[in-house]
Amino acid sequence: MLSPSDRSDRICGPAYTVQMVLGSNKDAPKLSAHFVDTASEGSVIVINTPERVKNAVWGGLMTAGAQSRGALGVVISGRCRDLAEHREASFPVFARGHSTLGQSPFTRPSEVNVPLVIRSPDVSDQEFPPVRVEPGDWVIADEDGVVCVPAEKAEEVIGLAMKGREVDARCLEDIKAGKGVQEAFKKHRGK
Repeated sequence: MLSPSDRSDRICGPAYTVQMVLGSNKDAPKLSAHFVDTASEGSVIVINTPERVKNAVWGGLMTAGAQSRGALGVVISGRCRDLAEHREASFPVFARGHSTLGQSPFTRPSEVNVPLVIRSPDVSDQEFPPVRVEPGDWVIADEDGVVCVPAEKAEEVIGLAMKGREVDARCLEDIKAGKGVQEAFKKHRGK
């Protein structure tokens, strides 16, 4: 994953999903408007690309358009380009990589606000099951990575995250006081 240049970059918001297809795919639906122009204010744009494509699907002009519409950032299961422009705009872009090749003629956007199935390019579906991202699911991203929380599980996940943070804080306190990691984990995590 390519993280933003600023370690403090974080995004958290509802997913606005975009499915890309190969440019040669004549059967897939075509959009009537550019997908950036229909992104909602406060959304996180999530783009899924066909596997193994080498071109970028996001560039500096898209960042400018997304910012002007109030999007919070973009997460790309694929590549981006114009890195300096994203940094200069202070717009968070999370992508698997970057490329000098533009979107056309290699890929094109086909559908928006549809469920996405995002696969890891490095491992099989059995080793690491695909992630399903529904429009409106919560997308949280920082320098460590990206997670997607189904909208209906958001409250539950927030509670679990807060509890985990409290437990880790107690572990850290004990470790800094000289206790062993194993001892702290056993005491606070039950492991």
